Amino acid sequence: MTNTNITVFRKNVFGFVDQAVTYGDVVNVTTKNRNAVIISESDYNSLLETMHLCSIHDVESSIEKAEAEPLDGCVPYDPEEAW
Repeated sequence: MTNTNITVFRKNVFGFVDQAVTYGDVVNVTTKNRNAVIISESDYNSLLETMHLCSIHDVESSIEKAEAEPLDGCVPYDPEEAW
């Protein structure tokens, strides 16, 4: 995570945004009132998707159930399997 203040951020907006987009860096910009966080659109969309999936009760319990399964008991992925 990169921390900067608003004055430095203004002087190098492109550099900070490029850092977030190219390297997945999180840029924390401090101001007098509050802070802002700059992340890539890809990271933002991933966060939204994660929050959505976690809000669905059955999905969360399915993940927890799968997490408890021993790896040697898992069925290998078969791309030919019908869904």
